[in-house]
Amino acid sequence: MKGRAVCAAMFKRLIPLALLALASPALADAPPAPVASVQTLQQQVEATLATAPQGTRFGLLVVDETGKVVVSINPDQRFIPGSNTKMFTTAAAYALLPGIDQPDVAAGTQVRLERAKGGADVILVGRGDARMSSAPDCKINCLATLADAVAAKTSRVHDVIGDDSFWPDQRWVPGMSWNNIGTDSGTAVSALNLDDNELLMTVAPGKQGQPPIVSLSPYFRLRNEAKTTAPGSKQTLKLERAVNGFDLRLSGEIPADAKPWNERIGIDDPAHFAAWTFKGMLEARGVKVTGKVQVSKRPTQLYDLPHEPGLFGTPIAFTHKPLATLTPPPLSEDVVTINKASQNLHAQALFRRLGDIEGSGSEEWAADAEHNLFERIGIPRAGFDFSDGSGMSTYNRVSPRAAIALLRWIDGQPWGPAWHASLPIAGKDGTLRRRFIGTPLEGNLTAKTGTLNATNALSGTFTTASGRPFTFAFFANDVPNGASALPVMEAALLQIAAAN
Repeated sequence: MKGRAVCAAMFKRLIPLALLALASPALADAPPAPVASVQTLQQQVEATLATAPQGTRFGLLVVDETGKVVVSINPDQRFIPGSNTKMFTTAAAYALLPGIDQPDVAAGTQVRLERAKGGADVILVGRGDARMSSAPDCKINCLATLADAVAAKTSRVHDVIGDDSFWPDQRWVPGMSWNNIGTDSGTAVSALNLDDNELLMTVAPGKQGQPPIVSLSPYFRLRNEAKTTAPGSKQTLKLERAVNGFDLRLSGEIPADAKPWNERIGIDDPAHFAAWTFKGMLEARGVKVTGKVQVSKRPTQLYDLPHEPGLFGTPIAFTHKPLATLTPPPLSEDVVTINKASQNLHAQALFRRLGDIEGSGSEEWAADAEHNLFERIGIPRAGFDFSDGSGMSTYNRVSPRAAIALLRWIDGQPWGPAWHASLPIAGKDGTLRRRFIGTPLEGNLTAKTGTLNATNALSGTFTTASGRPFTFAFFANDVPNGASALPVMEAALLQIAAAN
């Protein structure tokens, strides 16, 4: 009964309100109070990123010239950075390697003649350079220069040996996807490198029903099982190979009216490839080679495992001075190649050079050198981890805040302007030459790109519509297979540039 009494009392209090609503139509139909519809820039960017492929995880930090935060989304989360790793590698090289703007004398490849049982062995000794070339039009840092030196000294040699024992034999980086091995993106790194450690294969259509015409260096053995099909048919060419093998299998179909198909093949043993190429150069100069192509390597110290005799060659005790030594261009020039073209081999060789500072040129010593530097300059330690210098490793991690800290530190260095000039320019050059074209960021945004499995990254600087310089670090991880986060990322950056 008590509950009924309470309900009755409440009902009586509500009756006047109901009558008032019936007596005052204007009050009853009154719209709700207006809600503010103006979004902040942060909210606008978040709304744009919400249109990305489902599952994509973003990290973004944008700061103005004073360091004040403009937009911040997951700034302290850790992301796979892809080739944004190269920013850290090249900045560390500027900070730690002396004489980076001078000819790179320390890394020049040497050629030596040493006595052996079968006669004098000719030995190519690598010291970490990644830019030596065997191209016919080579003008500087040319393998031909070393071949000329040998031909001027002798007309007969025994073995031709590629010696890359200057560094431990760590050809591929920890955490690199296996499917990248053997490609030009994942070619092996060595202390003795030649022609970017890659070879070009070109496949052109043959007569219909016949195998296509293949142009390829005899360094590899090719089994051509592909066919030329009718004009307008679908192209399904596929190249297969085993790691550390010399046999390739080409299968699939190429239409009779197709353009040539180009594939760059990564070299698995750069020291062997350099020695093999050098043997051919010597023979072309009339030098008789009576022995074999051999290699001399230093096993990695990471794993203390036995190895088969001869697998790494016999350590060479040199008794004579080099017959000739190349002088590569300044490393500062290579920084431009690394950042503009995102050249993986050169970045990884530069990373290994950092390992020479306190250790043996190993991956581990190089990572320690970088980590020590970045902690010393105040980058939060939780914001980075590096297992390589190119960004091919999926073990690498960077937070947007750490990337911003790096970029702002670079701004204060005497070499900062030269480093920034090495970055791609939107719509103009490098890996950004086809991006932001026709937008206010064309020719305005300079940044390092990054692309890896399920990963997109872009970090650098741009000037806003009002002329303010902004620094940004932008990462997308967990991008669904077959999708891209780039359109959404670019739209967000255009929003930010237009709003300030």
